[in-house]
Amino acid sequence: MLNIILIVVFLIVGIFLQRVKALPHNLATHLNNYLIYIVLPVLALKYLPEVDLKVELILPIGTAWLSFALSWIIFGLIGKKLKWKDSLTGCLIIVSGLANTSFVGFPIVQALYGQEAVKIALLIDQAGSFIIVSSVAVIVASIYSEGKKRKRDISKKILTFPPFSFFVIAMVMNILQLKIPSIILPAFDTIAATLTPVALVAVGLQVKVNVQAMGSPFLWMGLGYKLLLIPLIVYLLYTTIFQLEGLLLKVSVIETAMAPMITGSIIAISHDLEPKLASLLVGVGIPLSFLTLALWYFILG
Repeated sequence: MLNIILIVVFLIVGIFLQRVKALPHNLATHLNNYLIYIVLPVLALKYLPEVDLKVELILPIGTAWLSFALSWIIFGLIGKKLKWKDSLTGCLIIVSGLANTSFVGFPIVQALYGQEAVKIALLIDQAGSFIIVSSVAVIVASIYSEGKKRKRDISKKILTFPPFSFFVIAMVMNILQLKIPSIILPAFDTIAATLTPVALVAVGLQVKVNVQAMGSPFLWMGLGYKLLLIPLIVYLLYTTIFQLEGLLLKVSVIETAMAPMITGSIIAISHDLEPKLASLLVGVGIPLSFLTLALWYFILG
């Protein structure tokens, strides 16, 4: 319970800090860079070499791909049927199809299910969410917007992104059964411990809610898919067809039920895919997800 309370506290601190004018205006960017360039690589090296690679891990990783694929199919078909603007369709596909499996996901998974669950969450994020947001999401954004991205640019972005690079290194270490030297593990533990406070304060700094736009039906369509429909599909599919259970099932559903990914909204905004809606999906989705995640946690038992 204390861990859950701390999650809420850190998020509120971040929201409060938006009002402190003495702070750098780009503080959230600096915190995000710290997470991307230091914390996430450290987590990969700390946990992934010790993961017992099993066929069953394909299912948790697959949740990210399933979520984005169904988002593309559902919103693509609805948009075509109702003759939405391409920018609206693209926004909902990208932002609603991507879960915040790292900055929000890792701290919550760690608080709910412990360190062992973080290993599974890392695989979902790095082999699922990150690759999608760095490649497929950019392709979708190009399809539904004016600008175009070259395949070479997309590939370069994936290969040079630090968390992915260290994900590859960590998986090679796993295959070769190499371990991090014990002498530097205490330093890794210290850095890993900063994940929850830094990530949630950074998220709080970036939460923006436009009250006047709360009545948008597209906002609630996107959040309805992200917070309720796709976790339900994953839960039913994985329990009935694949008969997944235990920690693998719990982390799979909880990570799928996370709020929309901030990076996904940034991609939508940068391609001029309904910027206000993209920001609103994240701004409303993150605080609202704390309620829906409690529901899923209760269902999963």
